[in-house]
Amino acid sequence: MNRTKRGFTYLFLGIAALISVFPFIWMVVSATNPSVEVTKGTLIPGSYLLENLKNLFSTVDMWGALWNSAKISIVTTVLSLLVASAAGYGFEMYRSRSKDIVFNILLASMMIPFAAIMVPLFRMFAKLSSVVPFLGIDTAASVILPTFTTAFLIFFFRQSTKMFPKDMMEAGRIDGLSELGLFLRIYMPTMKSTYAAAAIITFLSSWNNYLWPLIVLQSPENMTVPLLISNLGSGYAPDYGLIMSAIVITTLPTAIVFFVMQKQFVAGMTGSVK
Repeated sequence: MNRTKRGFTYLFLGIAALISVFPFIWMVVSATNPSVEVTKGTLIPGSYLLENLKNLFSTVDMWGALWNSAKISIVTTVLSLLVASAAGYGFEMYRSRSKDIVFNILLASMMIPFAAIMVPLFRMFAKLSSVVPFLGIDTAASVILPTFTTAFLIFFFRQSTKMFPKDMMEAGRIDGLSELGLFLRIYMPTMKSTYAAAAIITFLSSWNNYLWPLIVLQSPENMTVPLLISNLGSGYAPDYGLIMSAIVITTLPTAIVFFVMQKQFVAGMTGSVK
């Protein structure tokens, strides 16, 4: 009975796994076929991959879009980790009456949809363009500044900090470390699993961000990968093989980041501190 139950469990998990990875398999297979075969729904790998890649890089500035996305995603991730971890550390480690009120207001801001603040944000950056051009519209800074940290990320770090051994901080203070030294030399190395999980979440979110870059990035040379792929699909007769090739290339950095940091991601999401 147990063997039969285990067999059905593995069968169910196998079917679920196949359904989960099927879009990725179809994407890779489609990248090796011409557009006609993709529209037919062909699931057999073809020999058109090199031709699709050649057409892609000759048609659009794929390297430029990849660089723009990488630059924005890396800077956003680094700033997010620094600001969110410092905020989460402060909310949990230091006690005050007003702290919980501020934190609750911060959590309440998560209920505000981005569409509600989109227009005010654009107007703010439009006015900023005339004062500080490198922070205004159509710059990488205009994409990074509104998105480099979130209430969720601060909440995530605060919840993880609850499991942090407070005795280590007291020992550091006795040894003469400053508050900044405690944060940099004790807290950050100990919370590396949480940092890894937060880095993956932030990098993936920034890399795949579409709506805000669509609004503020107006020059073709500043276009990110999601915007470029969107433009490829907006033609009168889109080349689906070319589009799938671009999507495969776009997926590779996020897949590499996830698989390299997979163990730390799981540890960080389960709240473990190492």
